[in-house]
Amino acid sequence: MDADLILGKIEKMVDPHIAIWDDAFRILITGIMSTRTKDEVTDRASLRLFCKFPSVKALAGASPSVVRDLIKPVGFYRTKAVDLVETSNIILKKHRGRVPDRMEDLLELPGVGRKVANIVLSEGVGKDGLAVDTHVQRISFRIGLSSSEKPEVTEEQLKKKIPRERWNEVNSYFVEFGKQICKPITPRCNECGLKKYCRYWRDHENSG
Repeated sequence: MDADLILGKIEKMVDPHIAIWDDAFRILITGIMSTRTKDEVTDRASLRLFCKFPSVKALAGASPSVVRDLIKPVGFYRTKAVDLVETSNIILKKHRGRVPDRMEDLLELPGVGRKVANIVLSEGVGKDGLAVDTHVQRISFRIGLSSSEKPEVTEEQLKKKIPRERWNEVNSYFVEFGKQICKPITPRCNECGLKKYCRYWRDHENSG
């Protein structure tokens, strides 16, 4: 299966989500908030947060209770408020106010998993990263780019199949494809150009 061809087909079917921030710190903080939260909710919360605390130093000195009120109704906002302040303090004290550019350092930050770390690497610090969220995982498994339902395994399998220079594109295109067409429930298969690759479509076509 030509993974680069599939990525090209998805690219033609959707418009990618445009991030509202382009600096590493704000991308990181927004990424932490984005887990289990819709993009539009995260974007509004990040606007409120950065209007009040626009820098690493400012957020590091913030009260978690104030941050909590600013980011609500982000999912798990109470826990994330603590993580955001603690992460800012670690960056300020351990990394001299700069977001680290190594996966292992990013994963040490509270609230940061491989998905968020890869987004920071690819969108924030200009390194290659392939972020696997629920959309990337679902689509990759459905169309046979991944044989696993574990995101960390899917990440490694995709990296072997998709050219390195396109890793940074995967999350943006797959996420929008997952929202617009390849939805978790009742996907719009009649509008999809990837049906011949899709095990979901084959299973449901045969069962119908």
